[in-house]
Amino acid sequence: MGLKQFLKSKVFLKHLILSVAVTFILIWVITLLLGGITHHGEEITVPDLTGLKTEEIGEYLNDRGLDYLIIDSIYDSNGKKGTVASQDPFPNSKVKSGRVIYVTVIAILPERVAVPDLKDLTLRQSVAILETYGLKTGKLEYVKDIARNAVLKQKYNGEPIEPGRQIEKGSSIDLVVGRGEENEKTSIPFLIGKTRNEAIRLITENGLNLGDEDFEDGADTANAKVYKQSPFYTKKESVSLGSTVNLRYKSSKKFDFKAYLKKIKSDTIDNE
Repeated sequence: MGLKQFLKSKVFLKHLILSVAVTFILIWVITLLLGGITHHGEEITVPDLTGLKTEEIGEYLNDRGLDYLIIDSIYDSNGKKGTVASQDPFPNSKVKSGRVIYVTVIAILPERVAVPDLKDLTLRQSVAILETYGLKTGKLEYVKDIARNAVLKQKYNGEPIEPGRQIEKGSSIDLVVGRGEENEKTSIPFLIGKTRNEAIRLITENGLNLGDEDFEDGADTANAKVYKQSPFYTKKESVSLGSTVNLRYKSSKKFDFKAYLKKIKSDTIDNE
Protein backbone atom coordinates (compact mmCIF):
# COMPACT_ATOMS: atom_id res chain seq x y z
CA MET A 1 0.00 0.00 0.00
CA GLY A 2 1.39 3.37 -1.02
CA LEU A 3 1.80 6.35 1.35
CA LYS A 4 -1.06 8.29 -0.21
CA GLN A 5 -3.38 5.32 0.08
CA PHE A 6 -2.31 4.80 3.72
CA LEU A 7 -3.01 8.43 4.61
CA LYS A 8 -6.48 8.07 3.16
CA SER A 9 -7.19 4.76 4.84
CA LYS A 10 -9.59 4.29 7.75
CA VAL A 11 -6.81 2.81 9.87
CA PHE A 12 -4.75 6.01 9.66
CA LEU A 13 -7.73 8.25 10.39
CA LYS A 14 -8.69 6.08 13.33
CA HIS A 15 -5.21 6.28 14.83
CA LEU A 16 -4.99 10.04 14.15
CA ILE A 17 -8.25 10.74 15.93
CA LEU A 18 -7.21 8.47 18.79
CA SER A 19 -3.85 10.26 19.09
CA VAL A 20 -5.45 13.70 19.16
CA ALA A 21 -7.98 12.56 21.77
CA VAL A 22 -5.25 11.07 23.96
CA THR A 23 -3.22 14.31 23.66
CA PHE A 24 -6.16 16.46 24.77
CA ILE A 25 -6.89 14.11 27.65
CA LEU A 26 -3.25 14.26 28.80
CA ILE A 27 -3.23 18.08 28.63
CA TRP A 28 -6.48 18.22 30.63
CA VAL A 29 -5.15 15.80 33.29
CA ILE A 30 -1.84 17.71 33.60
CA THR A 31 -3.71 21.03 33.93
CA LEU A 32 -5.84 19.61 36.72
CA LEU A 33 -2.80 18.25 38.53
CA LEU A 34 -0.88 21.54 38.25
CA GLY A 35 -3.92 23.46 39.41
CA GLY A 36 -4.15 21.25 42.48
CA ILE A 37 -0.48 21.65 43.26
CA THR A 38 -0.31 25.42 42.78
CA HIS A 39 -3.85 26.08 44.10
CA HIS A 40 -4.63 27.82 40.84
CA GLY A 41 -7.60 30.13 41.16
CA GLU A 42 -7.75 29.78 44.95
CA GLU A 43 -7.41 33.09 46.82
CA ILE A 44 -7.39 33.86 50.53
CA THR A 45 -8.20 37.23 52.04
CA VAL A 46 -5.39 38.33 54.35
CA PRO A 47 -6.78 38.98 57.84
CA ASP A 48 -5.90 42.02 59.96
CA LEU A 49 -3.28 40.92 62.49
CA THR A 50 -2.85 44.32 64.13
CA GLY A 51 -3.09 44.03 67.91
CA LEU A 52 -2.74 40.24 68.02
CA LYS A 53 -0.19 38.81 70.45
CA THR A 54 2.76 37.01 68.89
CA GLU A 55 1.71 33.69 70.43
CA GLU A 56 -1.72 34.01 68.78
CA ILE A 57 -0.51 34.64 65.22
CA GLY A 58 0.52 31.06 64.35
CA GLU A 59 -2.76 29.32 65.15
CA TYR A 60 -4.77 32.23 63.73
CA LEU A 61 -3.02 32.03 60.34
CA ASN A 62 -2.73 28.24 60.20
CA ASP A 63 -6.52 27.99 60.32
CA ARG A 64 -6.57 30.16 57.19
CA GLY A 65 -3.84 28.31 55.30
CA LEU A 66 -1.25 31.05 55.79
CA ASP A 67 2.14 31.32 57.48
CA TYR A 68 4.03 34.23 59.08
CA LEU A 69 7.51 35.54 59.79
CA ILE A 70 8.48 38.25 62.30
CA ILE A 71 10.94 40.51 60.48
CA ASP A 72 11.29 43.45 62.89
CA SER A 73 10.34 44.89 66.26
CA ILE A 74 9.78 48.51 67.22
CA TYR A 75 9.35 50.42 70.45
CA ASP A 76 6.00 52.15 70.89
CA SER A 77 5.23 53.65 74.30
CA ASN A 78 1.53 53.88 73.40
CA GLY A 79 1.19 50.38 71.93
CA LYS A 80 0.58 47.09 73.70
CA LYS A 81 3.86 45.24 74.07
CA GLY A 82 4.27 41.96 72.19
CA THR A 83 1.52 42.66 69.65
CA VAL A 84 1.55 43.14 65.88
CA ALA A 85 2.17 46.73 64.78
CA SER A 86 2.14 46.25 60.98
CA GLN A 87 2.08 43.53 58.33
CA ASP A 88 2.88 42.81 54.68
CA PRO A 89 0.72 42.03 52.68
CA PHE A 90 -1.83 44.48 54.09
CA PRO A 91 -5.19 43.32 55.48
CA ASN A 92 -7.82 42.36 52.88
CA SER A 93 -5.16 41.61 50.24
CA LYS A 94 -5.77 38.52 48.09
CA VAL A 95 -3.06 35.85 48.26
CA LYS A 96 -2.60 32.14 47.56
CA SER A 97 -2.75 29.50 50.25
CA GLY A 98 0.57 29.04 52.04
CA ARG A 99 1.63 32.68 51.58
CA VAL A 100 3.98 34.04 54.26
CA ILE A 101 2.78 37.18 56.05
CA TYR A 102 5.66 39.38 57.24
CA VAL A 103 4.91 41.13 60.53
CA THR A 104 6.49 43.83 62.68
CA VAL A 105 5.77 43.62 66.40
CA ILE A 106 5.95 46.05 69.31
CA ALA A 107 8.97 45.16 71.41
CA ILE A 108 8.27 43.72 74.86
CA LEU A 109 11.36 45.37 76.30
CA PRO A 110 11.72 49.07 75.40
CA GLU A 111 14.83 50.23 73.60
CA ARG A 112 17.45 51.83 75.83
CA VAL A 113 19.66 54.81 75.02
CA ALA A 114 22.61 56.54 76.65
CA VAL A 115 21.88 59.90 78.26
CA PRO A 116 23.76 62.71 76.44
CA ASP A 117 25.86 65.32 78.23
CA LEU A 118 23.86 68.56 78.13
CA LYS A 119 25.77 70.62 80.68
CA ASP A 120 26.67 74.14 79.50
CA LEU A 121 24.62 73.74 76.31
CA THR A 122 21.81 76.19 75.57
CA LEU A 123 18.25 75.11 76.20
CA ARG A 124 17.50 75.05 72.47
CA GLN A 125 20.53 72.85 71.79
CA SER A 126 19.59 70.50 74.62
CA VAL A 127 16.03 70.08 73.38
CA ALA A 128 17.27 69.22 69.88
CA ILE A 129 19.83 66.71 71.19
CA LEU A 130 17.31 64.97 73.45
CA GLU A 131 15.02 64.53 70.45
CA THR A 132 17.80 62.91 68.38
CA TYR A 133 18.35 60.44 71.24
CA GLY A 134 14.65 59.61 71.40
CA LEU A 135 14.26 61.31 74.79
CA LYS A 136 11.86 64.02 75.93
CA THR A 137 12.46 67.34 77.61
CA GLY A 138 10.86 67.19 81.04
CA LYS A 139 10.35 69.93 83.60
CA LEU A 140 12.45 73.10 83.34
CA GLU A 141 13.76 74.48 86.62
CA TYR A 142 15.28 77.95 86.48
CA VAL A 143 17.83 79.12 89.04
CA LYS A 144 19.75 82.36 89.46
CA ASP A 145 23.03 81.97 87.59
CA ILE A 146 25.19 84.12 85.35
CA ALA A 147 24.98 81.45 82.63
CA ARG A 148 21.61 82.59 81.31
CA ASN A 149 19.68 79.97 79.34
CA ALA A 150 22.45 77.37 79.81
CA VAL A 151 21.83 73.89 81.20
CA LEU A 152 23.44 73.56 84.65
CA LYS A 153 22.17 70.11 85.63
CA GLN A 154 20.14 67.27 84.17
CA LYS A 155 17.80 65.04 86.17
CA TYR A 156 15.90 61.80 85.75
CA ASN A 157 13.01 60.93 88.08
CA GLY A 158 13.97 63.86 90.28
CA GLU A 159 17.59 62.76 90.75
CA PRO A 160 20.77 63.98 89.00
CA ILE A 161 21.81 61.65 86.18
CA GLU A 162 25.27 61.20 84.73
CA PRO A 163 25.86 61.26 80.96
CA GLY A 164 26.18 57.80 79.42
CA ARG A 165 23.71 56.07 81.72
CA GLN A 166 21.32 53.77 79.87
CA ILE A 167 17.61 54.56 80.27
CA GLU A 168 14.44 53.70 78.38
CA LYS A 169 13.90 55.48 75.10
CA GLY A 170 11.06 57.99 75.41
CA SER A 171 11.94 58.93 78.99
CA SER A 172 11.91 62.57 80.12
CA ILE A 173 15.01 64.44 81.26
CA ASP A 174 14.41 67.41 83.57
CA LEU A 175 16.75 70.36 83.11
CA VAL A 176 18.07 72.93 85.58
CA VAL A 177 18.70 76.11 83.58
CA GLY A 178 20.33 79.42 84.45
CA ARG A 179 18.06 82.46 84.34
CA GLY A 180 20.70 85.17 84.69
CA GLU A 181 21.37 87.50 87.57
CA GLU A 182 17.93 89.10 87.43
CA ASN A 183 14.43 87.64 87.41
CA GLU A 184 14.38 87.14 83.66
CA LYS A 185 11.10 87.16 81.76
CA THR A 186 9.99 85.39 78.62
CA SER A 187 7.19 85.86 76.11
CA ILE A 188 4.18 83.58 75.82
CA PRO A 189 4.00 81.87 72.40
CA PHE A 190 0.80 81.79 70.34
CA LEU A 191 -0.30 78.15 70.49
CA ILE A 192 -3.88 78.13 69.17
CA GLY A 193 -4.23 75.70 66.26
CA LYS A 194 -0.93 73.96 67.00
CA THR A 195 -0.69 70.21 67.42
CA ARG A 196 0.24 68.91 70.85
CA ASN A 197 3.85 68.23 69.84
CA GLU A 198 4.21 71.63 68.20
CA ALA A 199 2.78 73.37 71.27
CA ILE A 200 5.05 71.52 73.71
CA ARG A 201 8.09 72.35 71.59
CA LEU A 202 7.25 76.07 71.55
CA ILE A 203 6.53 76.07 75.29
CA THR A 204 9.91 74.47 76.01
CA GLU A 205 11.86 76.67 73.59
CA ASN A 206 10.44 79.75 75.34
CA GLY A 207 11.66 78.52 78.72
CA LEU A 208 8.21 77.53 79.99
CA ASN A 209 6.70 74.35 81.39
CA LEU A 210 3.63 72.44 80.23
CA GLY A 211 0.87 72.63 82.82
CA ASP A 212 -2.55 70.98 82.81
CA GLU A 213 -3.91 69.44 79.62
CA ASP A 214 -7.61 68.98 78.83
CA PHE A 215 -8.84 67.01 75.80
CA GLU A 216 -12.38 67.81 74.58
CA ASP A 217 -14.75 66.38 71.93
CA GLY A 218 -12.96 63.07 71.61
CA ALA A 219 -9.59 64.67 70.87
CA ASP A 220 -6.54 62.46 71.35
CA THR A 221 -2.81 62.91 70.85
CA ALA A 222 -3.17 62.04 67.16
CA ASN A 223 -5.78 64.64 66.14
CA ALA A 224 -5.67 67.16 69.01
CA LYS A 225 -4.97 70.83 68.36
CA VAL A 226 -4.81 73.63 70.90
CA TYR A 227 -8.16 75.36 71.35
CA LYS A 228 -7.33 77.47 74.40
CA GLN A 229 -4.19 78.36 76.31
CA SER A 230 -3.62 79.94 79.69
CA PRO A 231 -1.94 82.39 79.95
CA PHE A 232 -3.10 83.66 76.57
CA TYR A 233 -0.68 85.06 74.02
CA THR A 234 -0.10 88.81 74.06
CA LYS A 235 2.75 91.00 72.85
CA LYS A 236 2.40 93.32 75.83
CA GLU A 237 2.96 90.84 78.63
CA SER A 238 5.67 88.40 79.68
CA VAL A 239 6.03 85.83 82.43
CA SER A 240 8.86 84.44 84.54
CA LEU A 241 11.02 81.70 83.09
CA GLY A 242 9.75 78.29 84.17
CA SER A 243 6.10 79.38 84.37
CA THR A 244 3.47 76.87 83.31
CA VAL A 245 1.12 77.05 80.35
CA ASN A 246 -2.17 75.15 80.50
CA LEU A 247 -3.67 73.80 77.29
CA ARG A 248 -7.12 72.70 76.14
CA TYR A 249 -7.52 70.69 72.96
CA LYS A 250 -10.25 69.96 70.44
CA SER A 251 -10.29 67.37 67.67
CA SER A 252 -9.06 68.73 64.35
CA LYS A 253 -11.52 66.35 62.68
CA LYS A 254 -14.56 67.85 64.36
CA PHE A 255 -13.68 71.51 64.93
CA ASP A 256 -13.18 74.24 62.29
CA PHE A 257 -9.80 75.59 63.39
CA LYS A 258 -9.39 77.66 60.20
CA ALA A 259 -12.42 79.83 60.97
CA TYR A 260 -11.59 79.89 64.69
CA LEU A 261 -8.02 81.08 64.06
CA LYS A 262 -9.27 83.81 61.75
CA LYS A 263 -11.56 85.11 64.48
CA ILE A 264 -8.90 84.82 67.21
CA LYS A 265 -6.30 86.72 65.18
CA SER A 266 -8.83 89.39 64.26
CA ASP A 267 -9.77 89.92 67.93
CA THR A 268 -6.09 89.97 68.94
CA ILE A 269 -5.24 92.70 66.40
CA ASP A 270 -8.24 94.79 67.51
CA ASN A 271 -7.09 94.64 71.14
CA GLU A 272 -3.45 95.56 70.46
